[in-house]
Amino acid sequence: MNGKVDFHDLNCKENMKYAVIAAFYNSKLVFVRHKDRTTLEMPGGHREDGEDILSTARRELWEETGAAEYTIEPICVYSFDDYGMLFYADIKSFGDKPETEIAEVVLLDGCPENWTYPYIQPKLLERALKFIDQSKQERATS
Repeated sequence: MNGKVDFHDLNCKENMKYAVIAAFYNSKLVFVRHKDRTTLEMPGGHREDGEDILSTARRELWEETGAAEYTIEPICVYSFDDYGMLFYADIKSFGDKPETEIAEVVLLDGCPENWTYPYIQPKLLERALKFIDQSKQERATS
């Protein structure tokens, strides 16, 4: 894999296959660990048939982290092998996480050293952090 991630605006008409969420809780980054791995990843997953991509993001965030109360917004469309949408979520509270393939939720101050998807997710997180900084600057000047 060449690690080439391209970013597109939200009006991109490609069929979104994935939703990935740059999630935060009390200013900490939220990562998850699959039960069969020792590596960490951002919450997210495949869009199901008939599901819109925002619903995918909400479902995956709840299934993988147990997020109960949160705000979520789209950042951009990305492409790697397929197309997906990157989201930003600010989690206010967690509830019970359903039984899934996710073994644990990990809160970090920065990026993990052991990424599950090192060719794509660090680039997605970098793009999300730029979006968050721009949003903060826009709010500060308005």
